[in-house]
Formats: sequence, C-alpha cells, structure tokens
Amino acid sequence: MSDTPPVVEFKDVAIDRGGTTVWSHGTFSIPAGSVVAVIGPNGSGKTTLLHLLLGLLSPTAGRVRVLGDTPHRGDRRLGYVPQHHLGSVGGALRCRDLVALGLVGNRWGLGRLHPTGREAIECALRSVDASDFAGERVSAVSGGQQQRIAIAQALVHDPELLLLDEPLANLDLRHQEEMVGLLRDLAVAGDRTILVVTHDLNSLLPILTGAVYLLDGHAHYDEIGNVVDGELLSHLYGTSVRVVRTPQGDLFTRST
Repeated sequence: MSDTPPVVEFKDVAIDRGGTTVWSHGTFSIPAGSVVAVIGPNGSGKTTLLHLLLGLLSPTAGRVRVLGDTPHRGDRRLGYVPQHHLGSVGGALRCRDLVALGLVGNRWGLGRLHPTGREAIECALRSVDASDFAGERVSAVSGGQQQRIAIAQALVHDPELLLLDEPLANLDLRHQEEMVGLLRDLAVAGDRTILVVTHDLNSLLPILTGAVYLLDGHAHYDEIGNVVDGELLSHLYGTSVRVVRTPQGDLFTRST
C-alpha cells in the first residue's frame, strides 16, 4: 500500500458554508485500499467532506486531490450513495432499472443498452448479492435489500473510490452485519477504497483501517487503532466514551 499513491490528499484545506467555516487546517492523505470511517458530531461537516471529494463543493482554502486530480463532477472513478437515496427516487421502479439509471442517466430503458452495459448492471447486482430480487419493485424489498441496490447503482461503473453516507442507518442488527460483510467483500474483491460516514463505529470496527475525524473545527486522519481511544472519542463527541477490548481481542466503544 505504501508504494501506491494516496487516493485522497488534503493540504491545509478549509471549507465555508453560508459564510461560516465548517472546518479548516485539513492536511492528511488516505492510502489506496483503505476502509475509512468519517466520524464527528452532528453538524461537524461529514457529508460536506464527501461533497468536496465529489467536486460538488470547492474548498475555501488549500488543495484537494482525488485519485491524483482536482475533484470534479461526474468523475466515474467515484461511486456515491447519499443518505436516504432511494427515498428521492420512488419505489415503483424495479431494482434492476434503478441500477441501470446509474449507467444511462436520463436515457431510460434497458433495451437501449449495449450488451456491455447490460453486463455491467448484472455484474453490479451480483457484486452485492442482489440478483435474486433484481426484478422486484424497490418498494417491495427490505431496507437491507434497498441499500444493496443503492450500492449496486454506485458500483455500476466499477469505481476506484466508493463514498457511502450512513449506509447502516435504519437497518436492524442482522442487516447491519450483512452490510458490513458486503463492504468487506467489496474492498477486497475490487481492491477499492471505501469511505463511510457513520455515527456508530462499533459495527464497522472489524473492517476499518482508518478514520477521518472532525475535531475542534479541524479535519484529521489516522489509523483506526489510534482513533479508537477513549480520550480522543470523548473529546470528539463531548461525552464520556470508554473503549473495551473483549477476551477475543475485539474492540468496541460505549458511552459511560
């Protein structure tokens, strides 16, 4: 991993929204192949960071590089699943057609696709284990299955960097575990980098390699073992957080 250029580079980055500085002095890089949590309290700018990477916002100061370039809209090397994505689409579509929209945009209809496009859709469905229900309407499948379809849509271009905004929100424990397993498989099989905005580190800890944390108005990055620290997390969230290690060596955090 050390011989590969970083996927994300921030150099003294600041971002303002509505005349207010969200955070500043962001200087870090994210290695290729990482699975990284983006954490911080509400309003700290987690989704804003994803929008910077997507080229939807420009930094007020400093320099951002994604896959070696200045971020720009429509970069197909990036896949993005916003929070509550399917709520804005509607449930009448078939799951397969929703994935196709990630490939064809406004050119509606699978019949217009080249065979390579149809195969890309089927490959994306297979990658999230969604082929069996791809013909169902989005409204007819479970929340966990809907999240798989949303991720398949983001994967249809086989991106190098996958950005997920709260992918575990509103999922029960079983579906959270399944989603974490899926993200692990996607990181390994595709040799891609994954950034996940999350409020709950515990579910993702088994697969995380690092974290971006937004603390005291600044953006930082570190390996996950250095971030899972009671003092740091307590400062980050403004409440007492304890880090516990099980006899099996697993870590989890808890409020005290």
